[in-house]
Amino acid sequence: MNWYLQSTENSDVVTNTKIKFLRNLSEFKFNLEKKEEIDKLENKIKDNLYSIGYGLKFLKLKDMDEITKKSLVEKNLITPEFAIKKRDTGSILINDDENICIMIGNKDHLNIQVFNAGLELENTLNLAIEIDEKIGDCLGYAINKNYGYLTASPSNLGTGLKASVEVYLPALSKTRNTRKIFDAISSFGMSIKGINSENSQNQGYIYLISNKQTLGITEKEIIKNLKVITETIIEQERQARKLLTKDELELKDTIYRSYGILTNARKISYEEAVNLLSNIKIGVDLGILNDLTDLKVKKLYLYIKPANLQKFLGEKYERLDRDIKRAEVIKQIINEK
Repeated sequence: MNWYLQSTENSDVVTNTKIKFLRNLSEFKFNLEKKEEIDKLENKIKDNLYSIGYGLKFLKLKDMDEITKKSLVEKNLITPEFAIKKRDTGSILINDDENICIMIGNKDHLNIQVFNAGLELENTLNLAIEIDEKIGDCLGYAINKNYGYLTASPSNLGTGLKASVEVYLPALSKTRNTRKIFDAISSFGMSIKGINSENSQNQGYIYLISNKQTLGITEKEIIKNLKVITETIIEQERQARKLLTKDELELKDTIYRSYGILTNARKISYEEAVNLLSNIKIGVDLGILNDLTDLKVKKLYLYIKPANLQKFLGEKYERLDRDIKRAEVIKQIINEK
């Protein structure tokens, strides 16, 4: 089962972990733009693909249809900017489980990304380091003895490590306690931002926490700091959920109203569906709503997204038809045995 459909003991708050290493090869300049330069980079990688291993496959963005590219963006395997700006020249290495995805030819030559469900910072880092070292042995990185790994942006010098966790904070949001949490996170040299939908509104109380500093700090220190902060947020979110349960009638009313709309709608937009689903998830996490499993909730989060909805159905649909099909798929997933 792919990582984005898996659950762990902390999945009620932490949806996933991502470790990313930004790397450049010593024999190439930064920010490759010319086709022949990018072709040379890709050929070097393809020539060493078997030696790198991990079941990685080489895929070019220009050979993918738009829905496939957008589905990768929706899974956070590639960035929207990479999909758009590098649609003719970009490529990726990806395995069947999709827990490893390496973007090639972005600002940095390689964005090595490893994913995991829940709060799995150490295990994800260990796998990322293993992959990173294997690639470095095969391809040769640009490294400076004083500054560490050289990157296209000076702000990423040193470890070139970007570690992040995606957290679901409905109770802290509903009790209006997110501001002091954000300030505390910032004081630890971390950043937090909401996951925005197309209309720029926060999407289902989901936030991304990641490190700012990469220079003058080790990978393990970055992970340690991020883990301490995340564990504190988990505790505070769970405490805030206990406060919500004190007004049991209001909480259950919100959960069951959301469930009723989601299960009975004949058409529904992505924005409405994800906000309703965020209320339903807290009902499942708190044991209030027993009609759904964690797996079904994760499937719903994935397949209500426009591109992955169409991948699930194997057809391309216009917006109105997608809203109709989304309502049908929601009922199908909920009723699965």
